[in-house]
Amino acid sequence: MMKNLMFKSARALAVVAGLAVAGPALAAGDGPHVEKQPWSFAGPFGQFDKPQVQRGFQVYKEVCSSCHGLSLVSFRNLAEAGGPGFSPDEVKALAAEYTIEDGPDGEGEMFERDGKPFDKFPSPFANEQAARASNNGAYPPDLSLMAKARAVTRGFPWFVLDIATMYQENGPDYLYGLLTGYHEAPEGVEVPEGQYYNPNFISGTTLAMAPPLFDEAVEYTDGSPMTVDQYARDVSAFLMWTAEPHLEARKQIGFGVMAFLILFAALLYFTKRKIWSKVDH
Repeated sequence: MMKNLMFKSARALAVVAGLAVAGPALAAGDGPHVEKQPWSFAGPFGQFDKPQVQRGFQVYKEVCSSCHGLSLVSFRNLAEAGGPGFSPDEVKALAAEYTIEDGPDGEGEMFERDGKPFDKFPSPFANEQAARASNNGAYPPDLSLMAKARAVTRGFPWFVLDIATMYQENGPDYLYGLLTGYHEAPEGVEVPEGQYYNPNFISGTTLAMAPPLFDEAVEYTDGSPMTVDQYARDVSAFLMWTAEPHLEARKQIGFGVMAFLILFAALLYFTKRKIWSKVDH
């Protein structure tokens, strides 16, 4: 009985291990090629570039928010540590620009009011049906966790090296590649009506979203280039923050834990040497 159980367990582990190797390889072979980009938040000591995240929020607000929501992000999150670095007054003024449906009131009726810092970003559409009706049947996804939900794997053996180097930026790399990947379809490739050619799309070579970014579409006031490349980098960094707002704190805690474990291991080693040094082995 025990031998059968051990055999089944070993076989199950082998299957899982095989899927772990074969799965990413198939995904990388069938999906788009994603190039690594230089991000300030990469690596064990990486941090968000606050001016870049602020610019990314501006791109989202002026371009992306007309179709995509941020249902998991509150206005006050923009002023929290590790975020874009907005002041509380700036957050209050920003929230007041939005109209929030609230209620019911004393008479059981819903009403509208100005946004408050504790409110979450409202959806641009009343419901999914309204969103599809406005986008030729396509449903614009919420962007709150998009930088994590669209993390394209790179296949074997690269994903093993990614673990060793703490490479976790597949998501923003993919978003940047998608936003900068629109161009004319090559000869012989037919693009369905209402679709746009983009070989960097994770689910094929065409998608329903039109190219959202154009040069000088968003006016920067800090002197940064107003190009598609810069817009794509900035909004991808912002979406990485919305997906992982405590990234900086997590890395700081992780470094402290690793330092403690190394010190603790050294103390255990020297303690063992002292206790057993006079004992015959």
